[in-house]
Amino acid sequence: MTTLSSSALLGLSKKEKNTNKRIRLLAVSLYLECHNRALVARQLKVARRSVNNWVSEYLAHGLAGLEDKPRYGKPSALSDKQKQQLSRFIDSRTQTDKGGRLTGMYIKEYIETEFGVNYHLSHIYKILSKLGYSWITSRSKHPKQQSSAQDAYKKVPSGNDP
Repeated sequence: MTTLSSSALLGLSKKEKNTNKRIRLLAVSLYLECHNRALVARQLKVARRSVNNWVSEYLAHGLAGLEDKPRYGKPSALSDKQKQQLSRFIDSRTQTDKGGRLTGMYIKEYIETEFGVNYHLSHIYKILSKLGYSWITSRSKHPKQQSSAQDAYKKVPSGNDP
């Protein structure tokens, strides 16, 4: 196991996308500069015990010790297969020519009838986010809308252009 220099860890922290890991890298970098865990904790406004844990993990396991640990919690009530079915349902509903909107309440009702799982409406939006959807919807298109006519209208120069 090789330990990196303070400047190398600082460089890694600047490139890191995971904010939790970034703060851990920064803490270890600062510790290697000053060797004072309490001072590092005050500078970063985190608990001294956290800095102690991060530095100990780094010294024992290197960069692997600073990775996120698995988080435990209640397992999802929907299986992966059911989530895939939900994604297909959402995709098929958004591609129809009938117009209209697909609301969180409608998705909640679909989950209750199809899978027998009752979620709170706010959790529906969390599920949608995990599936890669945004709860902000665009304006629906009218079934008789002609995009070619709209494009032609947009290309007409107005008399006010310089």
